[in-house]
Amino acid sequence: MAWFLNPIIKTVKNKFVSKEEPVKETKTEPKEEKKEAVAEEKPKKDFLVAPQPKKPQIKKQPKKEKAIDFHLSRGRSGEHYIAYLQAGTNTYSDTDTLQKIYKELLSHPKVSGLIIGTRPDCISSEILDILEDLSHSNYIAVEYGIESVYDTTLQRVNRGHDFQCAIDAVAKTSSRGLDVGGHFIIGLPGENREDIISGITKINALNLDFIKFHQLQIYRSTPMAREWVEYPERFALRDYTAEDYVDLMVDIIRRLDPSVAIERFASQAPRHLLVGSMLGGIKLDRLRAMIVARMRELGAVQGDMATK
Repeated sequence: MAWFLNPIIKTVKNKFVSKEEPVKETKTEPKEEKKEAVAEEKPKKDFLVAPQPKKPQIKKQPKKEKAIDFHLSRGRSGEHYIAYLQAGTNTYSDTDTLQKIYKELLSHPKVSGLIIGTRPDCISSEILDILEDLSHSNYIAVEYGIESVYDTTLQRVNRGHDFQCAIDAVAKTSSRGLDVGGHFIIGLPGENREDIISGITKINALNLDFIKFHQLQIYRSTPMAREWVEYPERFALRDYTAEDYVDLMVDIIRRLDPSVAIERFASQAPRHLLVGSMLGGIKLDRLRAMIVARMRELGAVQGDMATK
């Protein structure tokens, strides 16, 4: 795990005096000296030479306080907070560094727990020892980016681990008394609607405590972006509308073990970063309302068609 500070780089304008017409001076009093207007021109960017960044200015306010203030500014207040280590792989470091970071977050009087996002192939018994120890006095949960239950898909998207790796990671984490969650992507290349529905049985067998679903979103300048453009037939759910996605999600929910808390139906990346997305610009609150309405219309509940 690494923390990054983005240095602020300021381009300084280059000032020069035109060589075509020399500077003219009067021979009267020095204070009436007249100079030709100075031209200004921005230097050409040299992409081969890295600019020298200024030293980043470290603000006095700790990141923990900034995070709490962020929620307070949006009317979300509470007596206690759970620190969510979401982006990146938050177990990818040596145990001393990880323990220091986890304990620093938990040292805040208003932080009473951690949710740690990571990969199934980046967990170890030593790290689980740390988390289990912290869980004796704090809420600790681990969520894994599993993405698919099919090894062919995981290999195709160059995930770097197979589904058995996820099975083992979830089982080991759960055996320590920690809550465990999983992330899954809907619409990966090579998977159709029937594959996704059939895969719910394998998800149920994981015995997760919570789950988060994401619709496929294609970022620009990636290998999958090129595949999305050149081989559209590989993406069976490519032309799904919001209504299509709602119907699929309802079928998933009805087959999902009712003991698994659904924490997310979809996600939302900045649209200017994407070359393709299944849901377009629909707001997540609106999508959730559509799913709930369809469930009520059918008289359906989570797990009423579940099998293990």
